[in-house]
Amino acid sequence: MTPQDDIERELDPRRWITLGVLVITVVLVAMDTSVLNVSIPTMLRDLDTTVPSLEWVIAGYSLTFASLLIIGGRLGDIFGHRRLFVIGVSLFGLGSLIAALSPTVGWLILGEAVIEGIGAALMVPSTLALLSSIFHGRERATAFAAWGAAAGAAVAFGPVLGGWLTTNYSWRWAFGINVIIAPLAVLGAMVLMSRSERHARIPIDLPGAALIATGMFGIVFALSQSPTYGWLTPKEALTIGSVDVWPASMPISVTAFAFVIGVVLLVAFVIVERRKEARDASPLFEISQLRFKTFRYGLVTAVIVALGQLGLLFALPLFLQGANGLTAEENGLWMLPLGLMMIVGAQAGGKMNHRYGTTNVVRGGFFLEAVSLVLLIVTVHPGLSFWQLFPSVALFGLGVGAASGQLTNLVLSEISMEKSGVASGANSTARQLGAALGAAMMGSLVTVQTTNHAVDSVRAAGLPAGLTDTAVKGIEAMGANWQMPAGATPEQASALKHAFDQALTSGVRWALAWAALLVFAGALVSLLIPQVRPVGGRILVGDDAKAEAARAAEARREAEVEAEAETLQPMPIETR
Repeated sequence: MTPQDDIERELDPRRWITLGVLVITVVLVAMDTSVLNVSIPTMLRDLDTTVPSLEWVIAGYSLTFASLLIIGGRLGDIFGHRRLFVIGVSLFGLGSLIAALSPTVGWLILGEAVIEGIGAALMVPSTLALLSSIFHGRERATAFAAWGAAAGAAVAFGPVLGGWLTTNYSWRWAFGINVIIAPLAVLGAMVLMSRSERHARIPIDLPGAALIATGMFGIVFALSQSPTYGWLTPKEALTIGSVDVWPASMPISVTAFAFVIGVVLLVAFVIVERRKEARDASPLFEISQLRFKTFRYGLVTAVIVALGQLGLLFALPLFLQGANGLTAEENGLWMLPLGLMMIVGAQAGGKMNHRYGTTNVVRGGFFLEAVSLVLLIVTVHPGLSFWQLFPSVALFGLGVGAASGQLTNLVLSEISMEKSGVASGANSTARQLGAALGAAMMGSLVTVQTTNHAVDSVRAAGLPAGLTDTAVKGIEAMGANWQMPAGATPEQASALKHAFDQALTSGVRWALAWAALLVFAGALVSLLIPQVRPVGGRILVGDDAKAEAARAAEARREAEVEAEAETLQPMPIETR
């Protein structure tokens, strides 16, 4: 019996049902924050709270999620990924129930930021590890394509669903959906999924877990909250309840302090893990895994590209609502092609993976993203129509769909099954780091560029001094979120709006230019990733993949020559 026969015999007959369950839960996690972004004004009224308090709901979820991903992956490696998946989904559903019924913002933070964040951190690495273990060869590319498409499309569809639920029902149903689906996912996992293999019980690396969790918390907090609290100089105090934990009078901002502490803790984590690995003392994360170029350069590529992808996902909605005058619900509908083309791109990437190789599909997707961002820069202007926007957004969706799922496939291609959970956690952590830094960078860039251009334009507009001063103060205080001051005549309001719209357009173009540069840089880094090609039930890497690609190309050429020869053969002459 050949190795291929062994693989086919060992394939789980319920693997496609398992994929369906995993994809549904990934949609819940990916949509969880994007669905709330358009609901913030309504939530402010319903909960009688403030914008900074609500920001902690979304930021807190990201902090908890990113801080615990590697730990969640390691626990899955030890106790079994199906078990950790069930626990994670159950916690996610419980947190959603608390959030849906929350009478105050404090309960909302507990349900969304804390409990849901922990559940997601346990669940997501296990979904990737399960896919990696039950799918092989060609099917593996298809499975990761479906996973990537679901995650990407959920982010794009989230605002549409959030706007519709908030307008017609309640923002609480954004969490209520999770309460309904989570128990069904748990039931599906318990009944339909095969029990994942549990490895020898080993002690949990508590020092490593503490270092990675606190270090990641510090870095993600610094990256995501620096626009609020300042990069170096404090912009405002960090307040918890009624206590100023970090007053604005401090010599440096709380984010700078958190970043430095986070870096120190992560350096300590690397030192501790290296020593544990040298002693074979069951480290949380084996640093030696980075010897695999697919893993090492795949993680670096994931961070860099996530930085750039946030350029479009952050800047474009800001432009559409600010300078183009769309409502939140209209904004979501204009972004629908992005999600739809992500699905198309993921399926196309999964199919092209077999012919061109996983690495080439990832590179091609990233280059397509960079081209689409450049196209968008020259397209964006006040009064932009849907059909003018469509080509660049559609191309971006195709690129993201083709590249994202297959990049995860690359990262895990050389990792053994018993270590796939912690590797999956590292992959998700890299993306979260990139997303957090990208959001902070793009937010700061749009704000600074918009404010500078708008202030200069308003001062040069020849408006009354009092109105000019009021508008300038408002722009300097609110940046890209500036609102028209009361008391302006229609002519004055038109002049102010024109100045601000042009400034916001300029700020968004700067953000998109940086996004294109970062995605292109990620595409260049991806050139360092070895060739990976699925063949039957195996995954070939490096020289083996190149040799197989050459053999397949030669086979195609021979087939084409034979087909051409057959067409050139003379027709037989029928004789009587």
